[in-house]
Amino acid sequence: QVELVESGGGSVQAGGSLRLSCAHSGFRFSNFYMSWVRQAPGMGLEWVASIRSDGTSATYGSAVEGRFKIDRDNGKNTVTLQMNNVGSEDAAEYYCGTCIHLVPYWGRGTQVAVSS
Repeated sequence: QVELVESGGGSVQAGGSLRLSCAHSGFRFSNFYMSWVRQAPGMGLEWVASIRSDGTSATYGSAVEGRFKIDRDNGKNTVTLQMNNVGSEDAAEYYCGTCIHLVPYWGRGTQVAVSS
């Protein structure tokens, strides 16, 4: 059974940094792309970043490029999202996920609040 668990959310001051992590079980982590998406209150899902299975390439949504960094450690089976220069627009529930054989899987999310 695939399971993804996000952690690291919380409250951060505008301009600050936060690091989210995602642990998994139930699949061979190193075989699959991993992604982060987010959902702000009252808004739809927004893609944040994705990283290739071997970690050699990553892509970012325009809203976060240059400020956020996705990374993975296949030895520790974790994927992280380093969030820098956080702004009010980054307040959201953040989810990590993957797609296995055309089936998407997402965790339950971790909330990020931004204070001014």
